[in-house]
Amino acid sequence: MVRLDNLHPPRGSHKKPQRVGRGIGARKSKTAGRGNKGQLSRSGASVRPGFEGGQMPLHRRLPKRGFTNIFRTEYTVVNVEALSRFSAGERVTPESLKARGLVRRRLPVKILGEGELKTKLTVVVHAFSAGARQKIEKAGGSVEVITRAPAARESTAGEAASA
Repeated sequence: MVRLDNLHPPRGSHKKPQRVGRGIGARKSKTAGRGNKGQLSRSGASVRPGFEGGQMPLHRRLPKRGFTNIFRTEYTVVNVEALSRFSAGERVTPESLKARGLVRRRLPVKILGEGELKTKLTVVVHAFSAGARQKIEKAGGSVEVITRAPAARESTAGEAASA
């Protein structure tokens, strides 16, 4: 019968940890399995990921290709199919999409043409794909593009005097 006072792990499953660097009679002696000298033989030693001992690292040896446009406009995308959640004649805006849980992040919204739309909607967002625009208009709806107004320039004293 198994009781708390006679529980024990299976034979051989519990081993004591290897004590390293405890003299020549204790198996892993002197260098404790770290080899001789060098950075990694020292206590507390570590090297950053990708470090190859001073050799030119792989990530710097490989050729770099392509171009990343840092001025690109990143959009939150919504497919036409998702617009079928709105009732006919409704006005779809980024705020209404956020309220329905279709948009999470505060980015410009772009409608893509995946899926079908059967309800007549007025969709007012920042961008449309050609297919999405075509499907919304085919269903009897209309599209409006939100354009961000340029920031108002502050007039300087020199401009005010010349006017």
